Formats: sequence, structure tokens, C-alpha cells
Amino acid sequence: MSGRPDAFAEAGFPAPDDAVDDHAGHRQRVRERFLKVGGDALEDYELLELALQLAIPRRDTKALAKTLLREFGSFSGVFNASQARLAKIKGLGPTTIAHLKVIQAVAARFGRDRIDSEQPILSSWSQLIDYCNSQMAYQSIEQFRILFLDKKNRLIVDEVQQTGTVDHTPVYPREVIRRSLELSATALILVHNHPSGDPTPSSADVRMTKEIQDIAKPLGITLHDHIIIGKTGHASLRGLKLL
Repeated sequence: MSGRPDAFAEAGFPAPDDAVDDHAGHRQRVRERFLKVGGDALEDYELLELALQLAIPRRDTKALAKTLLREFGSFSGVFNASQARLAKIKGLGPTTIAHLKVIQAVAARFGRDRIDSEQPILSSWSQLIDYCNSQMAYQSIEQFRILFLDKKNRLIVDEVQQTGTVDHTPVYPREVIRRSLELSATALILVHNHPSGDPTPSSADVRMTKEIQDIAKPLGITLHDHIIIGKTGHASLRGLKLL
């Protein structure tokens, strides 16, 4: 059998020649449509179908794509799903899961690189929010990250400081400031996610933010904002006048 028999073996599906013939035309049509109209014009299942074909080139992936979307709720939810949850889906083996995670990492890197490190980050706010959404909106546990900025508000580095549980991440304000001084950062943007999907800040979020601000201000470090990311959108503590 030509092609990639290992991919079929891990997925548990045979790939007889007649099945290959039946599906080859469909796959070709989807690829041609993608090249003609671009990814934005495709339905989520169609784009996911094409992504799956990179790992499973000799089997129809339309049904599998629809199964994944039903299971994880959205296109982003599929790629942000843990390896353990993906492994429970019939038709996904280690090779295919690895391909999905590579695509996720490529998308994240692309989003990060859209934030121009030579320009003030406040001037590319929409790209920043898009990047944070792609990184954090569908995480199953809380993640707390910090964007460290120089005196011209250009990005020095974006670091994940802590990861936690489904509803809590331990944050140590003095460690945040210590790292800021190590990087010679003069401004910060805090970002964390709410796995519940609701980005509304909690009283603990507000309290922790003000504690960091109180320590940072005498040291000449400005806290621009604390952004909370959820599946339904994002919230800005400064925008809500909580900072």
C-alpha cells in the first residue's frame, strides 16, 4: 500500500484502494477551494479537515473534523485541547496529535511575531489581544503571563510566570517586580485567563493587581493594564476603571 500506512495503523482505520479513490476527489476539491478563496472562506470543519490531511493523507478526514469540533466546541478548542483528551478520540493517534500540536505552536509563534517589538505595544493593541486569545482563551487551567516593556513601551519579553488550577493561579507580586528589575523593564501588562469562559475580574484579581501596582510605582515601573481572557471575550481592568 502506498502513502502513510503508519498513520492508518495508529488511527485504527484501513485504507483500501477503493476508499482512497472515493475520497481523493473530495480532498482535491477542498484543497483547490482553499487555494482559490483562502482559509477565511472555509467552514471550520473544512479547514480542520485540511489540517488533518497533513497527518492522515489517505483517509477521508471530514467526519473526524466534525467529531472534533463537536467534542471541543470550536476550532480553537480542538487545537488547545490537551494531548490526553485528544487521545480519547477514535481516529487520533500519537502522530496525528503531534501534528495538531505543531500547528498550534506555529499559529502561536505567528501571532507573537505580529507584535512588532520595534513599535510601542500600545499601538498594536488588537494584535496583542488576538495573540493572548490564541494562547490562553481555551486553556483548561489558569495561566498568568507578563509582558515586560521598555521605556518606549516596546516588548522586551513575554513570559508565563505561573500556571495553576481551573480557577486559581498563585501570583507573587514581589517575584513579578524582581523579574521586572532583572529585565530593566519600566512598564508591565499582566494577562491571565479564566477557564470558565467569563472574563469578568474577581475581587482577588483586582486585589492582586493593586498590590503589584503599589510595589511597582515607587520603583518607576508602570502597570499599564491587567487583561483577563475568556472564551466569551476579554476584560481590561483599566478599561473597567479598576486600575
